[in-house]
Amino acid sequence: MSPEAVTQVDALLRQVRIDHQVHIPLAIESGSRAWGFPSPDSDYDCRFIYVRPAAQSLSIWPKRDVIEMPLVGDMDVNGWDLSKALRLLLKGNAVVVEWLNSPIVYSGDIIFRDEMLSFANTWLDRGRIVTHYLHLGRRQLDVHLENDGTIPLKKLFYALRPAMALRWLRLHAGSAVAPMSLSVLVDEAETPRALRAQLTELVELKASTREMGRGQAPSVLIEFIQQELEHGVQFAGSTPPIADEAMVAADALYERTTRRLDLSL
Repeated sequence: MSPEAVTQVDALLRQVRIDHQVHIPLAIESGSRAWGFPSPDSDYDCRFIYVRPAAQSLSIWPKRDVIEMPLVGDMDVNGWDLSKALRLLLKGNAVVVEWLNSPIVYSGDIIFRDEMLSFANTWLDRGRIVTHYLHLGRRQLDVHLENDGTIPLKKLFYALRPAMALRWLRLHAGSAVAPMSLSVLVDEAETPRALRAQLTELVELKASTREMGRGQAPSVLIEFIQQELEHGVQFAGSTPPIADEAMVAADALYERTTRRLDLSL
């Protein structure tokens, strides 16, 4: 991470706080840098969760639940309102969980992150998370893999990571929260040696190449992705309605966080 880039991200986050008068209890790096396979020209994908002061709710006009900063160079900075993050988490959107697990944190309230992870571990539905990763992996292959076996190598990573997350979830039956980092997924998912070697080679290539373009996908990787997607279908299961208790717990967390952060003003 470039110190200049971190300084620029911090400045953009300060601008968000000033312009929108919101709390930002968590701001992290998402995308390829946090997943562990950046390119030399990878963007900085800062994502944050924000909380509006309670006083902002005293209006009959709904406010947007997304804040998006204009793209500046390689800076991509945007965030979700806590209410949106909680709703999507309960619907099985793994993006929120990945933000909470990001190894690169620009700023963070420890209490907030711990409470959000505790909430996720308690109420996240494994079947919904599996379905999320299934859709991600399938879409990359369906859209980008040609009949001749070629694929934009950047997109190959976007299929590999959900496939590896599915494998991790399959081998960790008691958890619905998979690690964000590809290397951690590989280490904790009993990854075969041949697959590890291919992944290491591809990550090193991506780290040294500004534009990878389209190439022949190694057959061992495509076979792995397809096999894990098939396994995922088998253990995805049904997706029951969101429990009333989970919605009550989400409301309580939202209220508790808003009140606590308002006291810090």
